[in-house]
This record gives sequence, structure tokens and C-alpha cells, in this order.
Amino acid sequence: MGDSPGSAVRPVPHPTALTAPYWAAAARRELVIQRCGGCAHWIHFPRPACPACGSADLAFRPVSGDGTVYTFSVVHRPFVPGLPVPYAIAWVELPEQPGLRAFGGLVGCPPEAARIGMPVRVCFTELPGFGPVPDFRPRGAR
Repeated sequence: MGDSPGSAVRPVPHPTALTAPYWAAAARRELVIQRCGGCAHWIHFPRPACPACGSADLAFRPVSGDGTVYTFSVVHRPFVPGLPVPYAIAWVELPEQPGLRAFGGLVGCPPEAARIGMPVRVCFTELPGFGPVPDFRPRGAR
């Protein structure tokens, strides 16, 4: 399917006030995750209060961008007309905290090569009319 999951026709995100810092960092090609200033718990997807301690002292902080595929799905039927298939999407476990996961396309390898436990690194796919969005590619792949 190429190097990105249908970037020519892939739907673009719709940032909200809560997610705007995440997308602003993605525009800089940086992966950030919300972190609680009260208990240091990492939170993804963003929330208005920490689910661990209830604090509203939350800020977006950079993470390493490394991870391992926790689970994935290979999509064979397009949910948007014209979206090229097949492609893989994945939940990636990040090393900053057990259970902390980020979601993105799995690029840089054929969908049939995707596997649970595969080491990956964040990369950014340019969406026309939006900008970069975080995806993941196998570590060592170009």
C-alpha cells in the first residue's frame, strides 16, 4: 500500500481545545502525551482531569517516540471511498509508563508483516490540508 495509510484521501483530525497541544506538537514532528503535574501519571487520550488523582494540573510533555505494537488491525475494506487498502493500524505501548498507548498507522512495512511485540518508532505522515500526524514504523526501517 505504500508508505502511509492512504494519505491522499485519509480523513484529517479535528482538533479540540483539549487536543490542540497534541496536534501543535505533531506539526513540529514531536510526539507529546499529557502528564499530570500532581502525580506524574501519563494520560492518553487527553482528559480535563487526571484519572489517577483527579488533578487538573496537566501539561503535554515529549515522550521518546519508541514503543512496541500492543495490538493491530489490518483494514481490508475502506471506510472512506477511495482509501487504499489494505493498511495496518496499531495501538503502540510506550515505555514511559505501563499501559500507556498511542494509536496510529503502521507504515514502512507491508500489512502482513505487522506483529504484536514489533518494536516501532514514531514517524509523521503529512496529510494534505492538515499537516503531520503521528504514525509508527518498525524500528530500523526507513
